[in-house]
Amino acid sequence: MLRSRDWMASLMLRVPESIRSIRKVPVLGSLLHKLSYRALPSDQKIWAQVEAGPSTGLWLELNPRTGQNYRSGENEKICQGVVAERLRPGDVFYDLGANIGLFSLLAARVTGSTGKVFSFEPDAQIAERLRRNAAYNNFYNITVVPMGVWSASGDVNFVSADFTSPDHGVGKFDPVGAGVAGVPARCVALDDFMQASPPPDAIKCDVEGAEVEVFRGAAKLVSFHRPWILCELHSRAIDQAWRELIGGFGYSFESVDENHVLALPHKEI
Repeated sequence: MLRSRDWMASLMLRVPESIRSIRKVPVLGSLLHKLSYRALPSDQKIWAQVEAGPSTGLWLELNPRTGQNYRSGENEKICQGVVAERLRPGDVFYDLGANIGLFSLLAARVTGSTGKVFSFEPDAQIAERLRRNAAYNNFYNITVVPMGVWSASGDVNFVSADFTSPDHGVGKFDPVGAGVAGVPARCVALDDFMQASPPPDAIKCDVEGAEVEVFRGAAKLVSFHRPWILCELHSRAIDQAWRELIGGFGYSFESVDENHVLALPHKEI
């Protein structure tokens, strides 16, 4: 039974989008959706290698329903290129909102045994999966930090992704409780974190709308250590506020794609 499921999971992972789009067809799509969940449970995972792009050769534990872009190497491919091109052996890399660890794994490979990667992920299930990915690739320079990042250290209300998200990848912090009720999750301010850990040479940030809060808690880090920052910004308002905040530390900006910005420190401020 396990071998049969693995075979089906591998097959599903390789189904092209042209065929997968059938799920959008009324009635037929609904029927196929139900059949697929009878054949494979929603939490089914399979190990697969990235087949193209900067992360080629890395192993990931993937959900066969959502892992196609990871396997093909298309998941945030341009951002992968930025990380691969700018990191150097021995660098320290902070991955904020690491999810299952694609960028952490890529950074671990580039920075090598003399480098360090700190992967921040508040969702306990995803953090455990991240650990498995690191171990499977034999990357011992990754430290998984099972916490969120915020403007101050302490507990913040965290709303996990609902059951419709097989990978739980879109959980977010809601400190005022305006959305669905969540659970208290431990968070750390980066200025506090680096008191006991090496400061970063580079930061990747994907924190589902908490970008400004994250860097309000990193003023000392950004001012004195001046890492380059690759950040996903989730709305126009956040984009403007984040650029104002980071720009005040003497940074300029380059657009990477529609949602990602690269912040680079001025050589002199």
